[in-house]
Amino acid sequence: MRVSSLELDRETGLLRGNPCLCSPHCDDRPEGVTIDALVIHAISLPPGYFDTGPISDLFLGCLDADAHPYFKEVATLKVSAHFVIGREGDLTQFVPVTRRAWHAGESWFDGRNRVNDFSVGIELVGSDDTRFTDAQYDLLANLTRALQKAWPAITSDRIVGHSEIAPGRKTDPGPHFDWDRYRSSISAA
Repeated sequence: MRVSSLELDRETGLLRGNPCLCSPHCDDRPEGVTIDALVIHAISLPPGYFDTGPISDLFLGCLDADAHPYFKEVATLKVSAHFVIGREGDLTQFVPVTRRAWHAGESWFDGRNRVNDFSVGIELVGSDDTRFTDAQYDLLANLTRALQKAWPAITSDRIVGHSEIAPGRKTDPGPHFDWDRYRSSISAA
């Protein structure tokens, strides 16, 4: 879904006026945990292809392992993210922000492990080998501002790439993600 202005409902963790596809690959956050970090990811399925259909199917647990040879490796994974931003600036929510999405895996940030417990995960459709689109940067900035408004503990210094919380294991969002552009866009509002 394309949106120009976003608002998150703090009670439900859902974008107002937008459906959630609601992945089964999530659970409750631990009691008393504050949502205070944002993790930026990149995804393409199969690698190098930017169709959001297989990504949705993976997050919903219904990826057809026979549809592509690569899918046999990942079809049984139980993973999700809170949001996916497509190449054209389309936004899909898969997990309410109030719940724990399974996006970070084995990870550490700011002296704590289990980053899924206290973070929000946003996947950008792309790869280490490609630049992200203007539409993706615009929507990511808009979504980040909405998240920061609803959960003020997500300050700019608590926004990281997957590669920062899982070094040696993950490389996304990759060298083509323009951190300066993104950080300028969220501070300019």
